[in-house]
Amino acid sequence: MNLASLWVGLLAGAFGGLVGLGGGVVAVPLMNALLRLTQHEAVATSLVMVAFTGLAGAFAYASHGTVDWLAALLLFPSAMVTANWGARYANRLPEWRLKRVFGWYLVVVSLSLLLKPYIPHVGEPIEGGVRVLFLALTGAMAGFASGLLGVGGGTITVPILVLLVGLEQHTAQGTALLAMIPSALVGSYTHFRHGNLARAYVPGLVVGILLGASLGGVLANQMPEAWLRVVFSSVLLWTARRYLIARPKPQAA
Repeated sequence: MNLASLWVGLLAGAFGGLVGLGGGVVAVPLMNALLRLTQHEAVATSLVMVAFTGLAGAFAYASHGTVDWLAALLLFPSAMVTANWGARYANRLPEWRLKRVFGWYLVVVSLSLLLKPYIPHVGEPIEGGVRVLFLALTGAMAGFASGLLGVGGGTITVPILVLLVGLEQHTAQGTALLAMIPSALVGSYTHFRHGNLARAYVPGLVVGILLGASLGGVLANQMPEAWLRVVFSSVLLWTARRYLIARPKPQAA
């Protein structure tokens, strides 16, 4: 087991557990910096880790009865299809452009963390066919982001589940964790077929993120949530700046 990948998994899991994220937004930059993976390799390898995070997290939420199984099943199909599309599209992008897209996603994540306390819970959630349509569209957006960027897509899924579908916050988070498993598996397999998966690092990352997520969950209950969100959002914005200024490599003469 690679020791550096274990540390990356521990850090990603701990930070993700602290603020309720799958860990991909932390793991990808760490894999770039510490494991020296390209953006495409980091995205591909992160998705394997995200699948295990979703599995462990969904099990924990399900044990407390805070997973909407029907909503998750309605999210699955479109998320799996678009995760494949996202992974294919990622492999068509040059590395510098993929980094810029990832940087903008980090900006969205940081803003969503800051606005999290202000997300209202709808009084009359949508029902019937409209509910099915919104869940399918939500799965499609989250799946594409997952395959493209190596993340779980919870930043997209959770607010919609709360605002439009009417799920309680904890149930929305548990449902989003369950829904990210199939899309992460599809996305990682598609990247694997393009030769991007850094298989040597996978065992350490998986063990590390599972341990780190547990540690982060424990620490989260001991620290002020508002403080955590502000600090983590600041770190993400600082990280995003580095990705947003990515430029094409100069052509050799």
